[in-house]
Amino acid sequence: MRQALLACCILLAGCDLLTARGASADDDTPETPAPSPAPPAKPPSPWMLLPVVSSSPKLGTAGGGLGAYLHKFDPDSRVSIFGAQTIYTSTDSLVASAFARTSFGADHHRVVLIGVAGRIRNDYEDYLGTGEPLQTRDEIAALALRYQYRVHGNWWLGAQGSAANYQVLGESPEDDLALETLGVRGFESVGVGAVVMHDSRDNQDMPTRGFYLNANNVHYSEALGGADTFDAYRVDLRAFWSHGAGHVLAVRQYNWLTTDAPFAAQSTVILRGYKQGEFLAPYMSSLEVEYRRSLGKRWGATAFVGSARLYGGEDQEASDRNTFPAAGVGLQFILKPVQRMLACLEYAQGVEANRGVYLKFGYAW
Repeated sequence: MRQALLACCILLAGCDLLTARGASADDDTPETPAPSPAPPAKPPSPWMLLPVVSSSPKLGTAGGGLGAYLHKFDPDSRVSIFGAQTIYTSTDSLVASAFARTSFGADHHRVVLIGVAGRIRNDYEDYLGTGEPLQTRDEIAALALRYQYRVHGNWWLGAQGSAANYQVLGESPEDDLALETLGVRGFESVGVGAVVMHDSRDNQDMPTRGFYLNANNVHYSEALGGADTFDAYRVDLRAFWSHGAGHVLAVRQYNWLTTDAPFAAQSTVILRGYKQGEFLAPYMSSLEVEYRRSLGKRWGATAFVGSARLYGGEDQEASDRNTFPAAGVGLQFILKPVQRMLACLEYAQGVEANRGVYLKFGYAW
């Protein structure tokens, strides 16, 4: 599940009432009436609706929509968002999700809650680098919760938990046999972990400066009700530098490490242009550089390059492909400049047939 989610700030605009000086009683000139007060400015709507579209050779074409409600609990907190999203694809996949991202108590408390359910049909031309085609049907239901508390300045500590029921099924008996041969299977997992975060960005969703660090782990355990015991660790580093008239240089370095994880729960490539879950290994590290150029009050453009590497497994080290480069461009339309909310249309190109077109809410990261 990608944490992809937005926040905005609702501002109320006011106006001054104008008065005219009345004429003297001895003046024969008719009195000029005072102008009527200007109507108050209409506050921004707390509702947000956006179409969501993506297309790639490996994913097919997907379309759907996102709806969200925005609310600010107190003046010193960031805006909270509550929403839902539904996606249907040309491969007859259907995924629905609901989410909440809250900030309250003068932004000393942050809670993120995500629930996902659906079916995902995949048609791989080259599954896991074996050179063999494979069709699968994945059934998924998952719930994740994260709580963070501001301990000092821009530093946060927190806890998180997740539960998932993920089943991988072949679309034919031959596909089931291939999955069994490759050792690919679904899993039930329940896990808990800790979160350490530093966040000095000036905005969570459209940052122009600042630094972000998120280090977290999840320990999945049979004792908690899961089918396997394994660990996952993630370290996400992002930096933003502004220059000129609103231009931003952004860099992200991301690490996803697993130990003793079932094959379907191992790390995957996290780059635009690649299908998550197609390439797997115990460890994944990636680096991305993105230039975000302002084209005025409402428009922007991006260009990005990146590369990911899968490593840590004997099969992966022997594979012909363990490095995955990507590059692309994007166009952004700022929906609400004051609240710094935008829609993003991007094209990303990976190696071979890995590429994609995405219309979504917000930047990729």
